[in-house]
Amino acid sequence: MVYALEDTSKVKGLFEGWQDTLITSCLQKVMGRIFVTDLSEPASAFAFVGCFGFFAGKPDLELGKSKPEGFAILTPQNRQWAELIEVTYPGAKKVTRYAIRKDTHFDVNSLKKNLLLLPDGYELKEIDAALYDKCLESPVTADFVSSFQSKAAYLRDGRGVAAIRNGEIVSGASSYTRYREGIEIEVDTVEEERRKHLALIACSALILRCLDEGLYPSWDAQNMVSVHLAEKLGYQFDHEYTAYEVT
Repeated sequence: MVYALEDTSKVKGLFEGWQDTLITSCLQKVMGRIFVTDLSEPASAFAFVGCFGFFAGKPDLELGKSKPEGFAILTPQNRQWAELIEVTYPGAKKVTRYAIRKDTHFDVNSLKKNLLLLPDGYELKEIDAALYDKCLESPVTADFVSSFQSKAAYLRDGRGVAAIRNGEIVSGASSYTRYREGIEIEVDTVEEERRKHLALIACSALILRCLDEGLYPSWDAQNMVSVHLAEKLGYQFDHEYTAYEVT
């Protein structure tokens, strides 16, 4: 049987060395949950937050089948877990993702210069209660806020900046998740508004806000476009890793 683990310290060692802030969110019990099949001495664990899941420890078939309903991106700790995912979810799409280093020292002046690129007719706004609701109206912007349990939770713990044109959100950067020391950045732009530096501008504004608050703005890249954007902001590429997209 699969259980939600309350004392997450019991599995901290299973995730040791895995530098992903989504796992940190779960371990710190800020967001997400960790699941196990043995509450007293767990030998394996499944951390899940938003649509991301991470399998660690000894491969466990029952735990492998415990993915919540809906789309998920599952990341195995090792080849044994990868094989279990492939057997359990034969329709899963194997993808390569790109980890970004977590020790970036940002050039504040460069980030501030990026803000000057905002085109005429656009404005930057922090995601407040009204923009929270507007984010949920579009699949492009929904992930800016949807991982949080409620509007109140986002307004308390989340951080976000939206680029607005004619009253509509056309781009933005926000906290996909939150952990005590920082956020994990989610960024997107509606297709017809791309190639206008809007993502670069919104991310720069969000990073500056995080730095002002002593928060670290963590980045993980889905593709090389995301890697290149991260590098423009001052981040450094770390390594590739394998994940599985499961519908």
